[in-house]
Amino acid sequence: MRSSLSLAVFLLLTIPSACSVGKPCLCSSPLLGGLKVNCSSLNLMELPHLPSDITELYVQDNQLTSVLPGVFDRHVGLRKVSLSANSFHCDCKIQYLRNWLLKNKDIVVKEPVCSSPSSVAQKAIVELTDDHFSSCGPASCSDWTFNAVMGVALCCLVALLLWSLSLARNSTFTLDIDERHSGIEADSLRSLKPKHRRRLNTGQSEVSCDSDFVNFTEELERPLINMELLPQVLDVLHKKHNIKIKAT
Repeated sequence: MRSSLSLAVFLLLTIPSACSVGKPCLCSSPLLGGLKVNCSSLNLMELPHLPSDITELYVQDNQLTSVLPGVFDRHVGLRKVSLSANSFHCDCKIQYLRNWLLKNKDIVVKEPVCSSPSSVAQKAIVELTDDHFSSCGPASCSDWTFNAVMGVALCCLVALLLWSLSLARNSTFTLDIDERHSGIEADSLRSLKPKHRRRLNTGQSEVSCDSDFVNFTEELERPLINMELLPQVLDVLHKKHNIKIKAT
């Protein structure tokens, strides 16, 4: 009776159990506890979802080219892993797997090798040096972290621009005008040369020259600024543009 019960328990623990790895993979629970997942020879191109209580993983003889960063970090109970006979492409994406293999040599059944590029083909992944990844970015810096930092920097820049515009809008400008400059001489703002030059022909009389000179003199004496409108201009500048002009 006791032997029959032991046999039933043994069969219950060793038959494939239901797990969320995927239909092709086989799951079983060894007598020592834990969960064994066998996904070998299934032409997988990426690792399936692994249960949290997995202790053994067999994914040899597949088409894996890389392993996502952090995929093994949450499975601290792993005691045996087989990754050999896969098509690993040893570029920057393989850096995480190489670092993990270096830290967990004792649980790896057979060291996986690079399939490409040709410069490192058939070379063990653990033999890749740091120089091989010199052109890669930091392994701990992911794309979403970079995007988040750039987003925060952009928001700060927009806030700074809005603050600058608000500060400029609320600023007050004061222009002091001395009394001695209130009456601006017209001839100080005009060019000393006449606008129009006429060619003097030999048949031109002295009367026409005197007439041009008189017209030019009258034009110079004509005031450029109507001082009666100055208070209105100052009032508009102060109310609409927040510019204060005071006479000293």
